[in-house]
Amino acid sequence: MRVVVADDSLLVREGLKRLFAEAGIDVCAEAADASELAAIVESTLPDVVIVDIRMPPTHTVEGLQAAADIRTRHPDIAVLVLSQYVDAEYALTLLHEGGEASGYLLKDRITQGDELLDAVRRLAQGETVLDPQLVEQLLARARAGSPIDDLTDRERHVLSLMAEGLTDRGIAQRLWLSPKTVESHVRHILQKLGLPEDRSRNRRVEAVLTYLRS
Repeated sequence: MRVVVADDSLLVREGLKRLFAEAGIDVCAEAADASELAAIVESTLPDVVIVDIRMPPTHTVEGLQAAADIRTRHPDIAVLVLSQYVDAEYALTLLHEGGEASGYLLKDRITQGDELLDAVRRLAQGETVLDPQLVEQLLARARAGSPIDDLTDRERHVLSLMAEGLTDRGIAQRLWLSPKTVESHVRHILQKLGLPEDRSRNRRVEAVLTYLRS
C-alpha cells in the first residue's frame, strides 16, 4: 500500500511516516500544504491520502477541499481527513462529496496506532471510516420525527456501527451476532429508510447519511 501524508506539522508527518514504516506501509510522498498535495497526488497516484483538515495558507478548510478534489479527480484513491476537533458539518460534507473510501478521524488517533492503521487499511479496501466520537455526538443531537425513529434499538445500533464504517462481518463480531442476522438487520434498515435498489448509488452510504443528518 502506498500512502501520501499531508500536514503542515513536520512532527506529525514524521510520526505518521514512522508508524506506517513499522507496519510495512510505504509513505511515497508528503506535503506541507494543499497546493503541494494536489501536485504530489497527480504525480504519485497513491492508494490512500491522509490530510489535515486545516492547511496553509488560511488554516480553515483547505484540507477538506483538497480531499473533495482528490476524490473527484481520482475516485480510486481513498482519503482520510484528520481533524483536531469533532465537526459534524465537515464530516457530512466529506461523506456527501467523497462517498465511499472516505474517512474522518480525530488527530488523537495518531497516538493510537492500531486504530489508525486499521482505518487506513479499511479505506484502501473501499470502506468508509468515521471517528466513533463523531458518531456519538451526532447521535446525541438527533432530532425527533426523523426516519430513524422507525428503527428498533438493535437496528439503530447496527446503523451506528455502519456509520463508523464497519462491514457486516465487523458488525457481527462487535455485537456477537451471526453475519446472517446482521444482513437481516441491514436489509430492514434500508427498507425502513426508504432506500430502494439503485445501482447508481450505494445504499449503505445513503443510509449512513440519513442517520447522520437526523
